[in-house]
Formats: sequence, structure tokens, C-alpha cells
Amino acid sequence: MGMRQGYTQRVHLNTNSFGVGALRAIRYTLGNRKVAIVGAGYVGSSIAYALALKDAAREIVMIDINHEKTDGEAKDIRHGLPGIGTADLYAGDYSDCEDCDLIIITAGRGRKPGETRLDLANENVRIMKSVIESIQKYYSRGVLLIISNPVDVLTFKAAQWMGLPDGMVFGSGCILDSSRFVRCVADYVGLSTGVINGYVVGEHGDGQVPVWSHVTVGGIPVGEYCKDAGIDWNDQIKAEIAENTKVMGARIISAKGRTHYGIATCVCQLADAIINMRPTIASVSSVLMGEHGCRNTALSVPSVVGPSGVQQRIREKWDPDEYRRFFAAVENVREILNRID
Repeated sequence: MGMRQGYTQRVHLNTNSFGVGALRAIRYTLGNRKVAIVGAGYVGSSIAYALALKDAAREIVMIDINHEKTDGEAKDIRHGLPGIGTADLYAGDYSDCEDCDLIIITAGRGRKPGETRLDLANENVRIMKSVIESIQKYYSRGVLLIISNPVDVLTFKAAQWMGLPDGMVFGSGCILDSSRFVRCVADYVGLSTGVINGYVVGEHGDGQVPVWSHVTVGGIPVGEYCKDAGIDWNDQIKAEIAENTKVMGARIISAKGRTHYGIATCVCQLADAIINMRPTIASVSSVLMGEHGCRNTALSVPSVVGPSGVQQRIREKWDPDEYRRFFAAVENVREILNRID
């Protein structure tokens, strides 16, 4: 009997002897805190680096078809850790997906300048299918987090193929869009992002929907704050901020060929919530189960993310126009799913 299996059995036999807090402390201390990252390109390597710097995981394994390059990436990160982190970081293979708390999938072709995320659909669905089949041979537990684009389409397909309980397969979705949105609002009002609360829902792409009805500055609705502060605020300004948020990724790709640091930082937040049992709320993509009147499509809505993945999709009221745009995103993603070879 392996250590993890034996430990789990002992906990089940002795749960009456411990309080919930004590059990969580034991699981935190003895749990694997193991993460596998499938795909060691710019995004996968940046995620590994960010996780190592944050010291979020005890063990990080990088998996890629190009093992030599992956080994080089792992060693490059590993050599800087003795003075700053404790993670055991190394290059491995799909067999290392066994007994992971979190499996992060970044494998797939990246977006080229002028290309939309949905342009990648057919090619990356085939890649994702191969990755999922390889993971399934060794999968024993843990959450799957999809980063590859188009993330909403790939999240839906991966959840379908894995057949795990609701929420255990989810995608990064609009978490980075939401971060960019908050940055844009903060820059406009001239304040720190720490006092801005806001998020983007829908598709991670052209169908993203800023939920203006829930944007606040220091807990005050953004329109009310701007009025009190003497800052111009109208529909045109909102449209400009929304457009800047939407095209920011494409502008970065045009300037430097790729994006990877922003998503790596966002993934760290999600990984910490999952492997260190510190639930957070983020706008991530998962298969909707009737929330906001939608089913059988993966899109981003504010969700509680924790040890079992998406643990709850938050139901809240949006403005009619926000609902209209969200439903348009639903139809857009469904159309892509129907067109996949």
C-alpha cells in the first residue's frame, strides 16, 4: 500500500478523533501538494517558475514531448530555488501525473498575430484529446486546469472526456481578462488595483463581457465614485475600457509574439487555492449546469475555486445588456463546438 493510500485510509478510520481544522492541518502537512504541468513552452515554463517562486507546491513536474528542452527549463528554474523556494521541480513524463493534486494543461499551438483564439479550435482539440488520453492512463486523483486556447472549447471537451465530477475540470477562462480589466479601470481612475473590484464573464476572447453593474471602487459603484471624484464617466468611456481590455492580449502578441507572464501569475492564484486549500473567487471557465440559464457549454462566471476545483458557480443578477451579451457568447462557443471536426 502506497503512502498516500495508507494515509487516506488511516484518516477515514480516525475521523472521530479529530476536528475539521485538525484534519485539514494534517492533510496540508502530509498531502502531496504535487502539480504536473503538461506543456513546457513559454506558458508552461512561466507557470512552473511562478509556482516555484511562490513556493505554492512541494513537487512540480514538467511534461513535454521535447524532454531535452523540458529538462533544461526545469534545471534552469531549479538552480535558483535553494535561496528562495523549496519545491522539488523536475522534468518527467505522463506517469508522473499519478497522485497529483493539480494537473495544468498548457499544451497546444499558440495564437499567431492576427489570429483569434477560436481559430485554433480544430488543431488544439486534437492535441488536447491526445493529452487527455495520456493522462487517463495514470490519473488517480486531482483537479485538471486547462490553459490552452480556445480555453472554453477545450475545457468543455476535456471535461467530457475525463468524466470527472462537476468542477474538477475547469479552465483559466476570463481570470486574466478580469485582471486586465481591473488594471484598465484602476489606470483610468488613478488608483491602485487593490481598491478596484470587477470581473469579466463569458468567452475568453471576443465574446468577453465586462460586468459593469458590479464594478466598485473602494466598495462604491464606479459611476458613483467617478461622480463624487469629478471624473468623467459615461458609456463611451466604458466602451473604450472594455475594448482596451479585449484587445490587450492581441496587442501584446503583436509586440512580443506571445503572452505568458500574466497568465502564469493568475494560475498561481488558482493553484494556491487548490493545493493549499485557500479557496478564492475568480471568473473561470467550467461546464455550466443551469447557472444563468445555460447548460452544456463551458464559459466563465464568478466561481469559488478550491481543493476540488470549481466548487460553486456564483449566481448573481446582471444588467439586461450584460445578460444579452453573455448569451451571445454562449451561442458563439456552441457554434464552434458544433463545427469541430
